[in-house]
Amino acid sequence: MTHRALTLFAIILLGAAGFYSYLNLGRAEDPSFTIKVMVISAAWPGATASEMQSQVADPIEKKLQTLPHLDRVESYSRPGVSFVQVYLADSTPASAVKDLWYQVRKKVGDIKGDLPQGVVGPGFDDEYGDVYSALYMLSGDGATPAELKRQAELIRQRLLRVPDVEKVDLIGERPERIYIEFSHARLATLGITPTQIFDSVARQNAVVAGGAVDTKADRINLRLTGAFMGAEAIAEVPINAGGALVRLGDIATVKRGYEDPPTYLIRQHGRPALGIGVSMAQGANILHLGADLKAAMADAVSELPVGIDVVQVADQPHIVGESVGEFLKTFAEALVIVLVVSFLSLGFRSGIVVALSVPLVLAIVFLVMFATGMDLHRITLGALIIALGLLVDDAIIAIEMMVVKMEEGWDRLSAASFAWTSTAFPMLTGTLVTAAGFLPVGFARSSSGEYAGGIFWVVGFALVASWFVAVLFTPYLGTALLPEMKGKHTGDELRDGRLYRLLRVMLEGCLRHRLMVIGTTVSLFVLAVVGFGFVSQQFFPTSTRTELFLEMRLPEGTSIEATQATAKTAEALVGEDEGILSATTYIGQGAPRFWLGLNPVLPNPNFAQIVIVTKDLAARERIKARLEKAVADGGLAAARVRVDRFVFGPPVGFPVQFRVVGPDPLMVRDIAEKVRRVMASDPAIIEPHLNWGEQVKSITLSVDQDRARALGTTPRDLAETLQTLLSGYTVTQYRDGNLLIGVVARAVPEERVDLERLGALTVTNRNGVAVPLGQVARIAYASEEPILWRRDRDLVLTVRGDVTDGVQPPDVTLRLLPKLAALKAALPAGYRIETGGSIEESAKANASLAAVFPVMAIVMLTILMIQLQSFSRLALVMATAPLGLIGASVALLVTHQPFGFVALLGLIALAGMIMRNTVILVDQIDHDIAAGATPHQAIVEATLRRARPVVLTALAAVLGMIPLAESVFWGPMAITIMGGLLVATALTLLVVPALYATWFRVKVTGGVAAAGLPHPAE
Repeated sequence: MTHRALTLFAIILLGAAGFYSYLNLGRAEDPSFTIKVMVISAAWPGATASEMQSQVADPIEKKLQTLPHLDRVESYSRPGVSFVQVYLADSTPASAVKDLWYQVRKKVGDIKGDLPQGVVGPGFDDEYGDVYSALYMLSGDGATPAELKRQAELIRQRLLRVPDVEKVDLIGERPERIYIEFSHARLATLGITPTQIFDSVARQNAVVAGGAVDTKADRINLRLTGAFMGAEAIAEVPINAGGALVRLGDIATVKRGYEDPPTYLIRQHGRPALGIGVSMAQGANILHLGADLKAAMADAVSELPVGIDVVQVADQPHIVGESVGEFLKTFAEALVIVLVVSFLSLGFRSGIVVALSVPLVLAIVFLVMFATGMDLHRITLGALIIALGLLVDDAIIAIEMMVVKMEEGWDRLSAASFAWTSTAFPMLTGTLVTAAGFLPVGFARSSSGEYAGGIFWVVGFALVASWFVAVLFTPYLGTALLPEMKGKHTGDELRDGRLYRLLRVMLEGCLRHRLMVIGTTVSLFVLAVVGFGFVSQQFFPTSTRTELFLEMRLPEGTSIEATQATAKTAEALVGEDEGILSATTYIGQGAPRFWLGLNPVLPNPNFAQIVIVTKDLAARERIKARLEKAVADGGLAAARVRVDRFVFGPPVGFPVQFRVVGPDPLMVRDIAEKVRRVMASDPAIIEPHLNWGEQVKSITLSVDQDRARALGTTPRDLAETLQTLLSGYTVTQYRDGNLLIGVVARAVPEERVDLERLGALTVTNRNGVAVPLGQVARIAYASEEPILWRRDRDLVLTVRGDVTDGVQPPDVTLRLLPKLAALKAALPAGYRIETGGSIEESAKANASLAAVFPVMAIVMLTILMIQLQSFSRLALVMATAPLGLIGASVALLVTHQPFGFVALLGLIALAGMIMRNTVILVDQIDHDIAAGATPHQAIVEATLRRARPVVLTALAAVLGMIPLAESVFWGPMAITIMGGLLVATALTLLVVPALYATWFRVKVTGGVAAAGLPHPAE
């Protein structure tokens, strides 16, 4: 107040710095959180799923169980291949994840020599959690995969030069192959073995040093030509057939093609396509990246050949721009509401002072966010809206105190000084207590805490900044802007209006019937707890993104060709619709991670997925209903179909899951089927099913060892020959520029796919004589496990399902648990049923919050004790903390809102808001008593004195959250705080005085006169 120029300079400087920070803050749709999952893959051609599990996956899993911060190891094994997923604990610091992935590579590398001979890999994918900010699809009528790849490589090079692009990947690439296809029967007739072909082709294409010549001045390397220059050159390779040379092209077909069968296919609007994924550098502004990508892609598209099209199927910058714009609109609405409350309740001049404090606080918050590297996204913007209703509290209290003193005749400087001395430290206590209410989410060591942790930091920054503004800048603004108050009024005269008289009467009644008031409050609290049991439970709500996922799972063992045929049928069901912007089909594995909450499905030939991007939410729901009806009518009878939407928060998968764990696959399958029947009995469950179960066909060749030895062959010779003839053998690699194209030899299609001719296939013995397979092995048809899932080295089969719209998954799971109790009790030793899905993830998130509760309690107790310095008063304040549950329970039940992770954060924070009001009121009562008022007088007058600021701050907080109440994500939290704070405000003004009077045995001495009371605290 005595350095006004300096104060004004600080206001201008902070405002300018805040505006600059806001313009340069990063933008995102959702906060980033570390996907703590790594995928390890290994192949062993010829091994069964059981052999892959026991010989390859198990040693890797066993070694990784010693990894620090490990949560679990999951694996699934199919014939010839295993995938091991390493999950780190939610509490793992994000900064430690990269080093842990290095440890994984080291540990698995240590046992690589112990894996069976012939194992390919293991390979490591520690970028499984990377998100593509933009995803493009190249397609064209008549364009070959090779041509698409050439054009994609050119685009990739151009995009890598765009600022803030970290990496660009090609997705769904089909590797080229050169195939040598021969008739096994014809080779036998000519007396040529497949090995002769392999050796001739490999020798012709070998890269061998030709030596070097050293002259007096130079060293000159000798280079030999002769490497293949295409499929035609391979066809010219001579083969020795009984002493005569024959051309390879005369006894075999040599052609250039693609990986067959394919492992991963992408289709865009019914045409083969190739994807280009762009990842953004850490800390970059995604809106700037979007503009730069748009310009770069426009240049690239202009140079594409005629007939090749580019479609952007994932546009995170556009979505972020819309999302941030929508939140800014909501923020502006909340800001207007808060300012209107200030103007109407405090008057124009006083309202102006409060209004000016808002942008100043926001400027400080933006400055701190910019300095700490925080972005504007769903969480931080929502936290700002929550903070809006709270950050004006201190300014309202300070300016209201100034106005009261000026109405009593004080000059501006004295009134401003009094506002500081009388309210600064109680406000600081209340501010810190309120901020501490959000502390659990800020320090929760979980994915959910990492996702939503920004709530604590932004609200904390805003509240602390609001206190500094209220005690340093608001008095300055008040002295500059408040008008002269003509006439002098006592505090009693100012509190003698109709509403004050009504409140006085109610207070007197509550004090006289204090036990009844307290008993009624306790009864209401008990009813609220009981009523809370009827509130539906939730983890995170369904996202408002417009994507739809049409997932198809065919029976295990289905070929990728059959999966592709089903996918094409699904494409026809999707059809042309004015509400669809794009439809991209992924066959053989899921879509890449183009949103943080998307969990890509790992490679599986029986899986296909169509990602449909719709125009808006109405179109999404309409198309979803249409597809579900078409599927119900038998449109995709060959597959198990799921039509799904995005869900906010960390990925969960199917929302209702039960895991059956045990050693024997058959027993596990039998128990899982019983679980499935229990789940099917609940009408809210959609098609419960097992994630694996049915066995697949296999052919067993029982080798007669004695006859095989007599004929000069071995089981290994038989297996290698069959692998070559049926699946193909990579003879060499054709070098085409920077490409390496495998040259694969295999039998002609008629001999590869005809099972009846299997026995006629011949195997060449050591003497070069062709021996029919049927002479050394008996062919039998059998079944085997197609896939085996394990979790922490235990065999696991998951029973899972979706829920109908309008039903919350945790509620369904809780209904099913009692029905499964008898089945669990009857399980044999070594078998168990575990609960998964949304309720498991919710429990983990809640546990991470509960772990921080003691810290929150200690912080709150310490802050309150510093202010109150009395155990009795501390206990009184803490006793009011849970009373917000009364209003929150009623509000959630009336509005039919679910109670989830975000609403839980609101309920926890509500306790801090209530204690803030209580501690300010208790402090005022104590001040009045110390100044000479009787305890009864102090209770009544202090409550009346604090009534207006308490009601105004509550109204600002409650009304400021109205725009958030309609939000799918923030709605439950807003409703929780609004309902709880409304009821808690009434309790602060009526029940807290009764509690104080009871706690300290205050004697009620008749009505308190409206005049003649001491007013030392004014």
